[in-house]
Amino acid sequence: MRVIEVTGFGGPEVLTPTEAPDPSPGRGEMVVEVAVADVLWVETAIRRGVAGAHFPVVPPYRPGVGVAGTVAAVGAGVDPAWVGRRVVTRTDHRGGYLERAVVAADGVLPVPDAVSLPDAAALLHDGVTAFGLLDQVPVRAGDRVLVTAAAGGLGALLVQEVRAAGAYVVAAARGAAKRDALHRLGADLVVDYAEPGWTGQVRKATGGLHVVLDGAGGAYGRAAFALVRDGGWFSAHGSPAGGFAVPDDRAARARGVHALGIADVQFTPERRLRHLRAALDAAAAGRVRPLIGQTFPLHRAADAHRAIEGRSAIGKTLLTVGPPVG
Repeated sequence: MRVIEVTGFGGPEVLTPTEAPDPSPGRGEMVVEVAVADVLWVETAIRRGVAGAHFPVVPPYRPGVGVAGTVAAVGAGVDPAWVGRRVVTRTDHRGGYLERAVVAADGVLPVPDAVSLPDAAALLHDGVTAFGLLDQVPVRAGDRVLVTAAAGGLGALLVQEVRAAGAYVVAAARGAAKRDALHRLGADLVVDYAEPGWTGQVRKATGGLHVVLDGAGGAYGRAAFALVRDGGWFSAHGSPAGGFAVPDDRAARARGVHALGIADVQFTPERRLRHLRAALDAAAAGRVRPLIGQTFPLHRAADAHRAIEGRSAIGKTLLTVGPPVG
């Protein structure tokens, strides 16, 4: 089968297409014929070798941690009725940028008929984070809520769910294409943090924010924290703009701000499945739809990483592996 390996830490060019033997499932496992593989921003950091404190992998290794596809075979102890079913699942150290993935059967969820395999793959991680966040952060009708990195895969889901809750949604991103996408998603106010005075726009329109869901981090996240009303909520769960914008504990306590960090979206396997099921159900009901901005065939995994690192990507980036999928 075709697989992608990281041959050494470095730029996207180290993502190398190669061949490997077809896998067989062990006890309690399935083989999934992969149609779509999820691609995460953090995978670009791991590939560069700058995420070793949290992800201590050593090249050569297989990147990728999630796929959607069809069950091709099951091992001992797994109901054979799974064969032929459309599923979505996380993968382990054996990787996700490949044609066939061996996965633990207890981590697999069926994909509802009304949800496409690309949408299921797009929800696998971002859906879990979005629904897990909103399980902890109360968002009520009429609240003023800012979502940063709003045109990313996670941000787009948060914009839709916060809007569905009846809140006033402020969406922040960079560039005209991303702003246009956010207008189409129904954000009430769209701001560009490349423009000076964007925080003043937000403050003027909202009078201060009840909730900030910060997927950007860095200076943008720190500026967003200053917009939170006393007693509000601030989640620092993203870092692409320069580290997690975790507020100073004393500053947060002095204003009664409830602050969450990246640890608050690290879920147990049971909670991950619960939040993923909620995301799939919401997509099946038409309440949310992942914003899939670009897809690349498996052999162009390096181009997928370049798009993410170059900040040109809008929404979710996926790898298509098998024949055309729905």
